[in-house]
Amino acid sequence: MKSKNFAGARLKRLREERKLTQADMAVLLGVSPAYLNQMEHDRRPVTERVLVALADKFALDPRLISEAKEDRIAADLAEVLRDPVFQGKAPGLRGVKRDVEAAPDLAARTLTLYDAYRHLLDDYRQLADRVAGDETLRELEGVQYPYEEVRDFVYFRNNHLVELDQAAEELAAREDFRIGDMMDDLTGYLSRRHGIRVVIAQEDMQAGRPRPLRHYQEERRTLVLSPRILVNRRAFHLAYQLGLREFGPLMDQIIAGASLSSPESDAVARVGLANYFAGALLMPYGRFRDTAEALRYDLEALEVRFGVSFEQICHRISTLQRPGQEGVPFYFLRVDIAGNISKRHSATPFTFARAGGACPLWNVHAAFSQPGSILVQLARTPDERTYLCIARTVTKGGGGYMEPRRQFALGLGCEVKYAHRLIYSAGMDLTDLSAAIPIGAACRVCERANCAQRAFPPINRRLVVDESRKRFAPYEFEAG
Repeated sequence: MKSKNFAGARLKRLREERKLTQADMAVLLGVSPAYLNQMEHDRRPVTERVLVALADKFALDPRLISEAKEDRIAADLAEVLRDPVFQGKAPGLRGVKRDVEAAPDLAARTLTLYDAYRHLLDDYRQLADRVAGDETLRELEGVQYPYEEVRDFVYFRNNHLVELDQAAEELAAREDFRIGDMMDDLTGYLSRRHGIRVVIAQEDMQAGRPRPLRHYQEERRTLVLSPRILVNRRAFHLAYQLGLREFGPLMDQIIAGASLSSPESDAVARVGLANYFAGALLMPYGRFRDTAEALRYDLEALEVRFGVSFEQICHRISTLQRPGQEGVPFYFLRVDIAGNISKRHSATPFTFARAGGACPLWNVHAAFSQPGSILVQLARTPDERTYLCIARTVTKGGGGYMEPRRQFALGLGCEVKYAHRLIYSAGMDLTDLSAAIPIGAACRVCERANCAQRAFPPINRRLVVDESRKRFAPYEFEAG
Protein backbone atom coordinates (compact mmCIF):
# COMPACT_ATOMS: atom_id res chain seq x y z
CA MET A 1 0.00 0.00 0.00
CA LYS A 2 1.37 3.39 -0.97
CA SER A 3 2.12 5.63 2.02
CA LYS A 4 0.26 8.93 2.37
CA ASN A 5 2.25 12.06 1.76
CA PHE A 6 1.84 14.58 4.59
CA ALA A 7 3.86 17.64 3.62
CA GLY A 8 2.05 20.57 5.16
CA ALA A 9 5.10 22.58 6.18
CA ARG A 10 6.62 22.28 2.70
CA LEU A 11 3.35 23.22 1.01
CA LYS A 12 2.93 26.25 3.23
CA ARG A 13 6.53 27.31 2.69
CA LEU A 14 6.04 27.13 -1.10
CA ARG A 15 2.89 29.27 -0.88
CA GLU A 16 4.61 31.89 1.25
CA GLU A 17 7.65 31.98 -1.03
CA ARG A 18 5.33 32.73 -3.97
CA LYS A 19 3.47 35.36 -1.85
CA LEU A 20 0.09 33.72 -2.36
CA THR A 21 -2.91 33.62 -0.08
CA GLN A 22 -4.54 30.29 0.67
CA ALA A 23 -7.46 31.30 -1.52
CA ASP A 24 -5.17 32.15 -4.47
CA MET A 25 -3.22 28.93 -4.22
CA ALA A 26 -6.37 26.85 -3.77
CA VAL A 27 -7.66 28.13 -7.12
CA LEU A 28 -4.38 27.21 -8.84
CA LEU A 29 -4.44 23.69 -7.36
CA GLY A 30 -8.14 23.12 -8.02
CA VAL A 31 -9.07 22.57 -4.37
CA SER A 32 -11.05 24.53 -1.84
CA PRO A 33 -9.29 26.93 0.58
CA ALA A 34 -10.51 24.75 3.46
CA TYR A 35 -8.94 21.64 1.92
CA LEU A 36 -5.65 23.49 1.34
CA ASN A 37 -5.71 24.65 4.96
CA GLN A 38 -6.14 21.04 6.10
CA MET A 39 -3.22 19.93 3.93
CA GLU A 40 -0.99 22.67 5.33
CA HIS A 41 -1.80 21.49 8.87
CA ASP A 42 -1.23 17.81 7.98
CA ARG A 43 -4.86 16.90 8.55
CA ARG A 44 -5.11 15.81 4.91
CA PRO A 45 -2.37 14.25 2.73
CA VAL A 46 -1.04 15.88 -0.43
CA THR A 47 -2.65 13.77 -3.15
CA GLU A 48 -1.26 12.73 -6.53
CA ARG A 49 -3.68 15.16 -8.22
CA VAL A 50 -2.32 18.04 -6.14
CA LEU A 51 1.27 17.01 -6.92
CA VAL A 52 0.46 17.08 -10.64
CA ALA A 53 -1.09 20.55 -10.25
CA LEU A 54 2.00 21.76 -8.38
CA ALA A 55 4.22 20.51 -11.20
CA ASP A 56 1.98 22.17 -13.81
CA LYS A 57 1.32 25.54 -12.17
CA PHE A 58 4.69 26.07 -10.46
CA ALA A 59 7.05 24.13 -12.80
CA LEU A 60 7.96 22.20 -9.68
CA ASP A 61 9.49 18.72 -9.52
CA PRO A 62 6.91 16.78 -7.44
CA ARG A 63 9.73 15.15 -5.49
CA LEU A 64 10.56 18.51 -3.94
CA ILE A 65 7.20 18.46 -2.13
CA SER A 66 7.31 14.73 -1.38
CA GLU A 67 8.87 13.12 1.64
CA ALA A 68 11.91 11.37 0.17
CA LYS A 69 14.52 14.16 0.30
CA GLU A 70 13.61 15.41 3.77
CA ASP A 71 13.27 11.84 5.06
CA ARG A 72 16.91 11.35 4.20
CA ILE A 73 17.96 14.58 5.90
CA ALA A 74 15.92 13.58 8.96
CA ALA A 75 17.48 10.11 9.12
CA ASP A 76 20.99 11.58 8.84
CA LEU A 77 20.22 14.25 11.44
CA ALA A 78 18.75 11.69 13.84
CA GLU A 79 21.98 9.72 13.58
CA VAL A 80 24.12 12.82 14.12
CA LEU A 81 22.13 13.88 17.20
CA ARG A 82 23.03 10.59 18.90
CA ASP A 83 26.65 11.73 19.13
CA PRO A 84 27.57 12.36 22.80
CA VAL A 85 28.74 15.85 21.84
CA PHE A 86 25.02 16.74 21.84
CA GLN A 87 24.30 16.31 25.52
CA GLY A 88 20.98 14.96 26.69
CA LYS A 89 18.61 12.41 25.24
CA ALA A 90 18.55 12.28 21.44
CA PRO A 91 15.14 13.05 19.92
CA GLY A 92 13.27 10.30 18.09
CA LEU A 93 13.10 10.11 14.30
CA ARG A 94 9.49 11.36 14.24
CA GLY A 95 10.38 14.51 16.16
CA VAL A 96 13.42 15.14 13.96
CA LYS A 97 11.24 14.80 10.85
CA ARG A 98 8.94 17.55 12.15
CA ASP A 99 11.93 19.82 12.75
CA VAL A 100 13.35 19.12 9.28
CA GLU A 101 10.00 19.86 7.62
CA ALA A 102 9.87 23.21 9.41
CA ALA A 103 13.46 24.20 8.59
CA PRO A 104 15.08 21.93 5.95
CA ASP A 105 17.85 24.38 5.07
CA LEU A 106 18.85 24.71 8.71
CA ALA A 107 18.89 20.92 9.09
CA ALA A 108 21.07 20.49 5.99
CA ARG A 109 23.48 23.15 7.25
CA THR A 110 23.64 21.39 10.62
CA LEU A 111 24.73 18.21 8.84
CA THR A 112 27.41 20.15 6.97
CA LEU A 113 28.63 21.69 10.22
CA TYR A 114 28.73 18.28 11.93
CA ASP A 115 30.71 16.79 9.05
CA ALA A 116 33.21 19.64 9.33
CA TYR A 117 33.47 18.98 13.07
CA ARG A 118 34.08 15.26 12.52
CA HIS A 119 36.79 15.91 9.96
CA LEU A 120 38.42 18.51 12.19
CA LEU A 121 38.38 15.95 15.00
CA ASP A 122 39.90 13.30 12.73
CA ASP A 123 42.59 15.73 11.57
CA TYR A 124 43.39 16.56 15.19
CA ARG A 125 43.82 12.87 16.00
CA GLN A 126 46.04 12.36 12.97
CA LEU A 127 48.06 15.41 13.95
CA ALA A 128 48.56 14.02 17.44
CA ASP A 129 49.69 10.70 15.97
CA ARG A 130 52.09 12.40 13.57
CA VAL A 131 53.61 14.59 16.26
CA ALA A 132 53.97 11.63 18.60
CA GLY A 133 55.74 9.71 15.85
CA ASP A 134 57.95 12.69 14.94
CA GLU A 135 56.72 12.67 11.32
CA THR A 136 55.99 15.57 9.03
CA LEU A 137 52.57 17.12 8.86
CA ARG A 138 52.54 17.41 5.07
CA GLU A 139 50.14 14.50 4.64
CA LEU A 140 47.58 15.86 7.05
CA GLU A 141 44.89 16.66 4.52
CA GLY A 142 41.24 15.72 4.85
CA VAL A 143 41.40 13.72 1.61
CA GLN A 144 38.06 12.02 2.17
CA TYR A 145 36.03 15.15 2.74
CA PRO A 146 35.65 16.25 -0.92
CA TYR A 147 34.37 12.79 -1.86
CA GLU A 148 31.83 12.82 0.95
CA GLU A 149 30.67 16.34 0.11
CA VAL A 150 30.11 15.40 -3.54
CA ARG A 151 28.42 12.17 -2.50
CA ASP A 152 25.95 14.15 -0.39
CA PHE A 153 25.27 16.52 -3.30
CA VAL A 154 24.34 13.63 -5.61
CA TYR A 155 22.42 11.90 -2.80
CA PHE A 156 20.17 14.90 -2.23
CA ARG A 157 19.52 15.14 -5.97
CA ASN A 158 17.96 11.69 -5.69
CA ASN A 159 20.98 10.18 -7.46
CA HIS A 160 19.69 11.52 -10.80
CA LEU A 161 21.31 14.26 -12.92
CA VAL A 162 18.67 15.04 -15.52
CA GLU A 163 20.81 17.51 -17.49
CA LEU A 164 23.53 14.95 -18.24
CA ASP A 165 21.00 12.17 -18.84
CA GLN A 166 19.19 14.18 -21.49
CA ALA A 167 22.41 15.35 -23.17
CA ALA A 168 23.74 11.78 -23.38
CA GLU A 169 20.46 10.36 -24.66
CA GLU A 170 20.13 13.04 -27.35
CA LEU A 171 23.71 12.49 -28.52
CA ALA A 172 23.29 8.70 -28.74
CA ALA A 173 20.10 9.08 -30.76
CA ARG A 174 21.46 11.81 -33.07
CA GLU A 175 24.61 9.86 -33.92
CA ASP A 176 22.81 6.50 -34.00
CA PHE A 177 25.41 4.90 -31.74
CA ARG A 178 25.15 1.12 -31.55
CA ILE A 179 24.03 0.27 -28.03
CA GLY A 180 26.07 -2.59 -26.58
CA ASP A 181 28.90 -2.17 -29.11
CA MET A 182 29.86 1.49 -29.05
CA MET A 183 33.68 1.34 -29.17
CA ASP A 184 34.10 1.94 -32.92
CA ASP A 185 31.32 4.55 -32.97
CA LEU A 186 32.92 6.57 -30.18
CA THR A 187 36.41 6.21 -31.68
CA GLY A 188 35.15 7.66 -34.96
CA TYR A 189 33.14 10.41 -33.27
CA LEU A 190 36.07 11.59 -31.13
CA SER A 191 38.28 11.74 -34.23
CA ARG A 192 35.72 13.41 -36.47
CA ARG A 193 34.27 15.91 -34.00
CA HIS A 194 37.19 16.65 -31.68
CA GLY A 195 40.31 15.52 -33.49
CA ILE A 196 41.13 13.07 -30.70
CA ARG A 197 42.98 9.87 -31.59
CA VAL A 198 42.43 6.72 -29.51
CA VAL A 199 45.44 4.45 -28.98
CA ILE A 200 45.70 1.13 -27.16
CA ALA A 201 49.19 0.99 -25.65
CA GLN A 202 51.32 -1.99 -26.64
CA GLU A 203 53.06 -2.25 -23.28
CA ASP A 204 51.53 -2.13 -19.82
CA MET A 205 54.62 -0.52 -18.27
CA GLN A 206 55.82 3.03 -18.77
CA ALA A 207 59.17 4.22 -17.37
CA GLY A 208 59.30 1.18 -15.11
CA ARG A 209 55.88 1.82 -13.60
CA PRO A 210 52.39 0.48 -14.44
CA ARG A 211 50.76 2.60 -17.13
CA PRO A 212 47.61 4.53 -16.12
CA LEU A 213 44.41 2.84 -17.26
CA ARG A 214 43.49 6.00 -19.14
CA HIS A 215 45.65 9.00 -20.02
CA TYR A 216 44.56 11.89 -22.20
CA GLN A 217 47.48 13.82 -23.75
CA GLU A 218 46.11 17.23 -24.72
CA GLU A 219 49.21 18.36 -26.60
CA ARG A 220 48.94 15.31 -28.89
CA ARG A 221 45.14 15.09 -28.88
CA THR A 222 45.60 11.42 -27.99
CA LEU A 223 43.71 9.21 -25.55
CA VAL A 224 45.92 6.31 -24.49
CA LEU A 225 44.26 3.25 -22.93
CA SER A 226 46.08 0.51 -21.06
CA PRO A 227 45.97 -2.97 -22.62
CA ARG A 228 44.77 -4.21 -19.22
CA ILE A 229 41.30 -2.75 -19.88
CA LEU A 230 39.02 -5.50 -21.15
CA VAL A 231 37.85 -4.97 -24.72
CA ASN A 232 34.19 -4.64 -23.73
CA ARG A 233 35.06 -2.05 -21.07
CA ARG A 234 37.01 0.38 -23.25
CA ALA A 235 33.98 2.25 -24.57
CA PHE A 236 33.29 3.63 -21.07
CA HIS A 237 36.65 5.43 -21.04
CA LEU A 238 35.97 6.95 -24.45
CA ALA A 239 32.54 8.11 -23.30
CA TYR A 240 34.15 9.65 -20.19
CA GLN A 241 36.60 11.66 -22.32
CA LEU A 242 33.84 12.70 -24.72
CA GLY A 243 31.77 13.96 -21.81
CA LEU A 244 34.59 16.14 -20.50
CA ARG A 245 35.40 17.45 -23.95
CA GLU A 246 31.95 18.23 -25.27
CA PHE A 247 29.85 18.78 -22.16
CA GLY A 248 32.42 20.33 -19.84
CA PRO A 249 30.53 23.68 -19.70
CA LEU A 250 27.32 21.86 -18.70
CA MET A 251 29.21 20.05 -15.95
CA ASP A 252 30.66 23.37 -14.79
CA GLN A 253 27.12 24.78 -14.49
CA ILE A 254 26.03 21.83 -12.34
CA ILE A 255 29.10 22.17 -10.14
CA ALA A 256 28.54 25.92 -9.74
CA GLY A 257 24.98 25.22 -8.62
CA ALA A 258 26.22 22.73 -6.03
CA SER A 259 28.16 25.45 -4.13
CA LEU A 260 30.83 23.01 -2.99
CA SER A 261 33.34 24.15 -0.40
CA SER A 262 36.72 23.75 -2.13
CA PRO A 263 38.51 23.39 -5.49
CA GLU A 264 39.21 19.77 -4.52
CA SER A 265 35.48 19.09 -4.17
CA ASP A 266 34.85 20.76 -7.53
CA ALA A 267 37.48 18.50 -9.14
CA VAL A 268 35.99 15.37 -7.56
CA ALA A 269 32.55 16.44 -8.74
CA ARG A 270 33.80 16.92 -12.29
CA VAL A 271 35.19 13.39 -12.41
CA GLY A 272 31.93 12.07 -10.94
CA LEU A 273 29.83 13.94 -13.50
CA ALA A 274 31.98 12.65 -16.36
CA ASN A 275 31.53 9.10 -15.05
CA TYR A 276 27.78 9.67 -14.81
CA PHE A 277 27.70 10.96 -18.39
CA ALA A 278 29.65 7.94 -19.64
CA GLY A 279 27.15 5.56 -18.06
CA ALA A 280 24.25 7.58 -19.44
CA LEU A 281 25.71 7.49 -22.97
CA LEU A 282 26.37 3.74 -22.98
CA MET A 283 22.97 3.10 -21.38
CA PRO A 284 20.61 5.83 -22.69
CA TYR A 285 17.84 6.49 -20.21
CA GLY A 286 14.69 5.55 -22.11
CA ARG A 287 16.05 2.42 -23.72
CA PHE A 288 17.81 1.27 -20.57
CA ARG A 289 14.77 1.83 -18.36
CA ASP A 290 12.44 0.01 -20.77
CA THR A 291 14.87 -2.89 -21.14
CA ALA A 292 15.33 -3.13 -17.38
CA GLU A 293 11.56 -3.32 -16.88
CA ALA A 294 11.20 -5.93 -19.62
CA LEU A 295 13.98 -8.07 -18.12
CA ARG A 296 12.62 -7.58 -14.58
CA TYR A 297 15.85 -5.85 -13.57
CA ASP A 298 17.97 -8.95 -14.23
CA LEU A 299 21.41 -7.43 -13.66
CA GLU A 300 23.45 -10.06 -15.47
CA ALA A 301 21.13 -10.03 -18.48
CA LEU A 302 21.43 -6.22 -18.65
CA GLU A 303 25.22 -6.54 -18.40
CA VAL A 304 25.23 -8.69 -21.54
CA ARG A 305 22.65 -6.58 -23.38
CA PHE A 306 24.50 -3.26 -22.92
CA GLY A 307 28.09 -4.55 -23.02
CA VAL A 308 29.20 -2.92 -19.76
CA SER A 309 30.41 -4.19 -16.40
CA PHE A 310 28.23 -5.54 -13.62
CA GLU A 311 29.19 -2.58 -11.42
CA GLN A 312 28.26 -0.09 -14.15
CA ILE A 313 24.86 -1.78 -14.49
CA CYS A 314 24.29 -1.51 -10.71
CA HIS A 315 25.30 2.13 -10.67
CA ARG A 316 23.12 3.01 -13.67
CA ILE A 317 20.09 1.16 -12.37
CA SER A 318 20.17 3.28 -9.21
CA THR A 319 19.75 6.50 -11.24
CA LEU A 320 16.41 5.82 -12.94
CA GLN A 321 14.44 8.68 -11.39
CA ARG A 322 13.46 10.86 -14.33
CA PRO A 323 10.10 12.49 -13.41
CA GLY A 324 7.31 10.68 -15.24
CA GLN A 325 9.63 7.87 -16.35
CA GLU A 326 10.85 6.54 -13.04
CA GLY A 327 12.20 3.05 -12.70
CA VAL A 328 12.37 1.13 -9.44
CA PRO A 329 14.15 3.31 -6.83
CA PHE A 330 17.32 1.52 -5.69
CA TYR A 331 20.16 2.10 -3.25
CA PHE A 332 23.64 1.09 -4.41
CA LEU A 333 26.89 0.63 -2.51
CA ARG A 334 30.34 -0.90 -2.90
CA VAL A 335 32.16 -2.33 0.11
CA ASP A 336 35.54 -4.03 0.56
CA ILE A 337 36.22 -7.15 2.59
CA ALA A 338 37.13 -5.03 5.64
CA GLY A 339 33.68 -3.40 5.60
CA ASN A 340 34.77 -0.01 4.24
CA ILE A 341 32.17 1.60 1.99
CA SER A 342 33.84 3.23 -1.03
CA LYS A 343 30.67 4.03 -3.02
CA ARG A 344 27.13 4.71 -1.91
CA HIS A 345 24.20 6.20 -3.77
CA SER A 346 20.50 6.02 -3.13
CA ALA A 347 17.17 6.93 -4.67
CA THR A 348 15.41 5.30 -1.69
CA PRO A 349 14.88 6.29 1.97
CA PHE A 350 17.60 3.76 2.87
CA THR A 351 20.11 5.42 5.18
CA PHE A 352 23.83 4.67 5.17
CA ALA A 353 25.97 5.46 8.18
CA ARG A 354 27.80 8.74 7.65
CA ALA A 355 30.90 7.19 9.21
CA GLY A 356 32.20 3.65 9.61
CA GLY A 357 31.15 0.45 7.89
CA ALA A 358 27.87 -1.35 7.35
CA CYS A 359 25.74 -3.73 9.42
CA PRO A 360 27.31 -7.24 9.59
CA LEU A 361 23.86 -8.85 9.18
CA TRP A 362 23.52 -7.32 5.73
CA ASN A 363 24.05 -9.78 2.87
CA VAL A 364 26.60 -7.51 1.20
CA HIS A 365 29.18 -8.97 3.64
CA ALA A 366 28.14 -12.58 3.09
CA ALA A 367 28.81 -12.13 -0.63
CA PHE A 368 32.56 -12.52 -0.02
CA SER A 369 31.99 -16.12 1.10
CA GLN A 370 30.31 -16.95 -2.23
CA PRO A 371 32.28 -15.01 -4.88
CA GLY A 372 30.40 -14.36 -8.09
CA SER A 373 27.05 -15.61 -6.75
CA ILE A 374 24.05 -13.32 -6.40
CA LEU A 375 22.62 -13.34 -2.88
CA VAL A 376 19.10 -12.16 -2.08
CA GLN A 377 17.82 -11.09 1.34
CA LEU A 378 14.79 -9.42 2.89
CA ALA A 379 16.02 -6.89 5.45
CA ARG A 380 14.18 -4.61 7.88
CA THR A 381 15.69 -1.26 8.84
CA PRO A 382 15.11 0.59 12.15
CA ASP A 383 12.58 2.92 10.49
CA GLU A 384 10.40 -0.19 9.90
CA ARG A 385 10.95 -0.30 6.14
CA THR A 386 11.62 -3.63 4.47
CA TYR A 387 14.00 -3.95 1.52
CA LEU A 388 14.81 -6.63 -1.02
CA CYS A 389 18.62 -6.66 -0.92
CA ILE A 390 20.83 -8.05 -3.69
CA ALA A 391 24.59 -8.59 -3.33
CA ARG A 392 27.41 -9.96 -5.46
CA THR A 393 31.20 -9.70 -5.56
CA VAL A 394 33.23 -8.23 -8.41
CA THR A 395 36.97 -8.43 -9.02
CA LYS A 396 39.07 -5.62 -10.48
CA GLY A 397 42.63 -5.58 -11.76
CA GLY A 398 44.58 -8.65 -12.68
CA GLY A 399 45.49 -9.33 -16.26
CA GLY A 400 48.32 -11.64 -15.27
CA TYR A 401 49.22 -14.22 -12.66
CA MET A 402 51.32 -11.79 -10.62
CA GLU A 403 49.05 -8.79 -11.13
CA PRO A 404 47.27 -7.51 -7.99
CA ARG A 405 43.51 -7.93 -7.82
CA ARG A 406 40.92 -6.06 -5.78
CA GLN A 407 37.66 -7.62 -4.68
CA PHE A 408 34.52 -5.73 -3.70
CA ALA A 409 30.95 -6.63 -2.85
CA LEU A 410 28.20 -4.64 -4.52
CA GLY A 411 24.87 -4.12 -2.79
CA LEU A 412 21.67 -3.09 -4.52
CA GLY A 413 18.18 -2.96 -3.06
CA CYS A 414 14.69 -1.54 -3.18
CA GLU A 415 11.73 -1.26 -0.84
CA VAL A 416 9.65 -4.42 -0.75
CA LYS A 417 6.67 -2.65 -2.31
CA TYR A 418 8.63 -2.62 -5.60
CA ALA A 419 10.08 -6.12 -5.22
CA HIS A 420 7.45 -7.84 -7.40
CA ARG A 421 8.97 -6.03 -10.41
CA LEU A 422 12.35 -7.73 -9.83
CA ILE A 423 13.28 -11.21 -11.00
CA TYR A 424 15.05 -11.72 -7.66
CA SER A 425 11.72 -11.89 -5.83
CA ALA A 426 10.72 -15.07 -7.71
CA GLY A 427 9.39 -17.66 -5.25
CA MET A 428 9.24 -15.22 -2.32
CA ASP A 429 6.13 -14.53 -0.28
CA LEU A 430 6.27 -10.74 -0.23
CA THR A 431 3.17 -10.54 1.97
CA ASP A 432 4.87 -12.34 4.86
CA LEU A 433 7.72 -10.18 6.10
CA SER A 434 8.28 -12.03 9.38
CA ALA A 435 11.48 -13.55 8.00
CA ALA A 436 13.07 -10.19 7.19
CA ILE A 437 16.49 -9.79 8.84
CA PRO A 438 16.68 -6.76 11.17
CA ILE A 439 19.64 -4.62 10.10
CA GLY A 440 20.89 -1.17 11.07
CA ALA A 441 23.10 1.53 9.59
CA ALA A 442 26.14 0.71 11.76
CA CYS A 443 26.68 -0.62 15.27
CA ARG A 444 27.65 2.74 16.77
CA VAL A 445 24.32 4.32 15.80
CA CYS A 446 22.06 1.25 15.89
CA GLU A 447 19.83 0.90 18.95
CA ARG A 448 18.59 -2.64 18.31
CA ALA A 449 18.86 -4.71 21.46
CA ASN A 450 19.70 -8.45 21.55
CA CYS A 451 21.80 -8.37 18.39
CA ALA A 452 24.36 -11.16 18.52
CA GLN A 453 26.45 -9.58 15.74
CA ARG A 454 26.86 -6.21 17.46
CA ALA A 455 30.51 -5.11 17.39
CA PHE A 456 30.07 -1.96 19.54
CA PRO A 457 27.40 -0.59 21.86
CA PRO A 458 25.44 2.44 20.61
CA ILE A 459 27.24 5.67 21.35
CA ASN A 460 24.27 7.37 23.00
CA ARG A 461 23.25 4.62 25.43
CA ARG A 462 24.71 3.90 28.86
CA LEU A 463 26.16 0.40 29.21
CA VAL A 464 24.63 -2.03 31.69
CA VAL A 465 27.21 -4.46 33.07
CA ASP A 466 26.01 -7.35 35.24
CA GLU A 467 28.74 -9.76 36.32
CA SER A 468 26.19 -12.30 37.58
CA ARG A 469 24.70 -13.16 34.18
CA LYS A 470 25.69 -13.72 30.60
CA ARG A 471 23.37 -12.75 27.75
CA PHE A 472 23.34 -13.93 24.15
CA ALA A 473 23.99 -10.41 22.90
CA PRO A 474 27.52 -9.12 23.59
CA TYR A 475 26.40 -5.74 24.98
CA GLU A 476 23.59 -4.70 27.26
CA PHE A 477 22.56 -1.07 27.46
CA GLU A 478 19.80 1.14 28.79
CA ALA A 479 16.71 1.50 26.65
CA GLY A 480 16.01 4.83 25.03
